Amino acid sequence: MLAKVCSAAVSGIEAYPVEVEVNAGYGDTLIVIVGLPDAAVKESRDRVTTALANSGFSFTFGRTTINLAPADLRKAGPAYDLPIAVGILAAMRQVSTQLDDALILGELSLDGGVRHINGLLPMANMAAKGGFHRLFVPACDAPEAALVEEIAVYPVRTLSELAAHLRGDQSIERYVNGLPFNGDVETSYPVDFSDIKGQEHAKRALEIACAGHHNALMKGPPGAGKTLLARALPSILPRLTLRESLDISRIYSVANALPDGDPLVRTRPFRAPHHTI
Repeated sequence: MLAKVCSAAVSGIEAYPVEVEVNAGYGDTLIVIVGLPDAAVKESRDRVTTALANSGFSFTFGRTTINLAPADLRKAGPAYDLPIAVGILAAMRQVSTQLDDALILGELSLDGGVRHINGLLPMANMAAKGGFHRLFVPACDAPEAALVEEIAVYPVRTLSELAAHLRGDQSIERYVNGLPFNGDVETSYPVDFSDIKGQEHAKRALEIACAGHHNALMKGPPGAGKTLLARALPSILPRLTLRESLDISRIYSVANALPDGDPLVRTRPFRAPHHTI
C-alpha cells in the first residue's frame, strides 16, 4: 500500500515542503530511502524501525521504499524520522491516511520519544503559507512553532501518542501560545547607551548614524571604548516590530540559538565577529 505524509526541509533560512511517500511491497525485508538523503536521513530507517518496535507496533512488510520528494532538494537532519514512521503506520493501515492538511516534523529516539529539531520556525511559517491546517511537532518545540498563529500546533511527546491521536483514540490538545508579542513593552539590553559616561562626540556620531541608517567605522587604541559603544548601540534603536522579531527568530531557529524559555527574540541582536575573519 502507498501512503503519503507531508514534512519540510530547510535550505538556508527558507523552508520547502517535502512529501514522504512510503510504498510497502513484497519480498525480503528491506527499507530503501531515496530522494537525495544525507547520512542522518539514511540512518533514520534504523531509528524508525526500532522506535516502532519499542512502541508496540508490528512491522511485517517486505521491501519498503521511502521517497522524499522533490528528489532534487537535498534532505538533511533527523526531522524526517516522525513523518517516515507515520507513513509506515499509514501504509500498514494502523493510523488514518487522511493527512493531506497536516505537516509532521520530529526526530525519534529508540524508545519512541520525539526529540527537538532545528529550523522549526521557518517550517511552521511555510506550512501556514502553504495551506496546511495542522502541524505536529516535538512537545519541546511547540512554543516556537506556535509563534505562527495561522496554523494549529499539536505538541507530540511520543510516537504512540501521535498514533493514538491519528486513530481517534486519544486526542492531543492544541498548543496555545502563552508568550504573545507586545511591542509596547520596553526591552532591556546588557549595555545601555545611557550608562556610557563621556565619549560625547562618539555618542553623537552613533546617534546620527542610527537616525540616518548610516554605517559607522570606529578607530582607536585598545581600551578607548569602541566595543562598549558598539554593544550599547542597539539600545537606542527602535523597538522590534513583530515581523522583525520573527525574521530574527527564524535565523536563530536554523542556527539552534534561540534563547531558553522564550522562542521569540525580542531584542535587536549584536554580533561581534573578530576582525581577522
